[in-house]
Amino acid sequence: MKEFNVAENGGGSYRPLAILRWVMVIIFVSFGMQKFTLQSAQGIVQFISNSPFVSWLSVFGLRGEAYVLGVVEFVIAALLAAGSFSPVLSALGSLMGMVIFAVTWSFFFTTPGVVTWSLSSDPMAWNLAGEFLFKDIVLLCVCAVLFLASLPRSIVPLRTG
Repeated sequence: MKEFNVAENGGGSYRPLAILRWVMVIIFVSFGMQKFTLQSAQGIVQFISNSPFVSWLSVFGLRGEAYVLGVVEFVIAALLAAGSFSPVLSALGSLMGMVIFAVTWSFFFTTPGVVTWSLSSDPMAWNLAGEFLFKDIVLLCVCAVLFLASLPRSIVPLRTG
């Protein structure tokens, strides 16, 4: 079996990736906690109901769909935290994070009224919901970096340390 990697055991430029892991753990825990509030459940319903990927969550009801997402976010946080010891869990947690952020990034395009596309001097304008969603592309990229860093060197040969 090819050897997966853990940033905390790496050296050189690889070791600071551990900072990204722990920042993502904090982000997933805080996002997960928010999903257990009524305000958050009400805030995400517009995104979920218009998504071709997660609209099925509506079978759980307003609070239930938020609870499911909150639990998933807690699981990702736990996998990333455990990933500081187990590179396979690191890879799994970061892959799940990539999926979550890819889906939430898609809300930018699937939620009506978030973005106004135009050929005018302002070709792409978004509202506060759009600003909120736009950050997810950065978080998706952080999870991608953690995922790639967890993989064996034979799969990602450019990584050093």
